[in-house]
Amino acid sequence: MKYKGRLGFKQYIPSKRSRYGVKVYKLCDSESGYTQAFRVYEGKDSSLDPPGCPEHMGTSGKIVWDLLFPLMNKGYHLYVDNFYTSVPLFKLLYCFDTAACGTVRKNRVGFPAQLVRTRLKRGETSALRQEELLAVKYRDKKDVYLLSTIHTERSVEVSVRGRAERIRKPVCIKAYNRHMGGVDLADQLLQPYQIMRKSRAWYKKVAIYLMQIATHNAFLLCKKANPGVTLSFLQFQLQVISGLLYQDAPAPRAVMGDRVGATHFIYKIPPTEGKQKPQKRCRVCFKSGQRRDTIFYCPECPGQPGLCLGDCFKLYHTVRDL
Repeated sequence: MKYKGRLGFKQYIPSKRSRYGVKVYKLCDSESGYTQAFRVYEGKDSSLDPPGCPEHMGTSGKIVWDLLFPLMNKGYHLYVDNFYTSVPLFKLLYCFDTAACGTVRKNRVGFPAQLVRTRLKRGETSALRQEELLAVKYRDKKDVYLLSTIHTERSVEVSVRGRAERIRKPVCIKAYNRHMGGVDLADQLLQPYQIMRKSRAWYKKVAIYLMQIATHNAFLLCKKANPGVTLSFLQFQLQVISGLLYQDAPAPRAVMGDRVGATHFIYKIPPTEGKQKPQKRCRVCFKSGQRRDTIFYCPECPGQPGLCLGDCFKLYHTVRDL
C-alpha cells in the first residue's frame, strides 16, 4: 500500500511500482481473489508469536501460519512465492493436511544442493523427492526452483505465446502459474478505485484500504449468491454507497401556532443539571433596548422566548412587530 510519509515500519521495495509503502500480507483465493485473511507489517521489532507455531519457524513461516491457521486440517492447497517457501514450513503444513507449492530460493536451508548443481538446457527438468516433498529445477530463460507437496514429477505439453511448437513443462510449474495470482487479482480489481491521497495519515490509509477489501469481498459473495445478475464492481460500490446514505425522512416538526391572539400560558423555566434557577433574556425588553433577564418563558411560542411576568407577556401575544 503506497505511503511516502514518515513511518517507522515503512517498507522500501525497489521492484514494486510503488516503492515506498505499508506492507500488507494477504491470503487470497486463487480463483476469485477473495481475501480470506490479512496482516499489516508492523516492523522488524514487532513480536510475532501465532498460537501453535513452532519456535524454529522464521518470520515468513510465522506469517503463513498466522494467516492460514483457521483453515488448517481442511485439505486446502497453498501457493506462495519464494519469500515464504521453505522446507520446514512445507513439511509442517503437510502434517496439518495442508499441501503447498511455491518457488524457492536455491540457498534455502534444506533445499538439495545436488539439484542446484545440475546443469540443464532450456526446457529440461530435474527433480528429487523425499517422502511427501518434491524439489524441482526447470530451465526456462533461467533456472526456476520449486518445492511442492501437491504434485508429482510428471510433465505436460503447453503452448507458448509467440511460438508455434508446444513445449513440455512440469505440471507443478503449470499449476503454480495458474494459481499464484490470487493476491494480484484482488489488487488489480481495487486499483481503478483507489481513493488514497498524499495528505492522509498512514492509519487512515490502512483503514480505507481495509474497507475497500471488505467491499471487494462483499462483491464476490454477491456474485456467488446471484450468478445470473450482471453487476460490475463499480455498480456494486455505488449501490452500497446509496444504501449507506439512505435515511428515512424525519417526521415533520409540529408547527407552533401564531403567538398573536393565541391563548398561551406563562411558565417558570425548568431547572437544568447545571442551574437550579435558569434565566433567559426577556424578548420584549430586549426589543426596547433594555437588558433584563427573567425566570419565566412561553413554551408554546417559536423559540420558547423568555418573557417578564405581566406586561411583557401580554404585549408579546398582542403586538405582532416584536
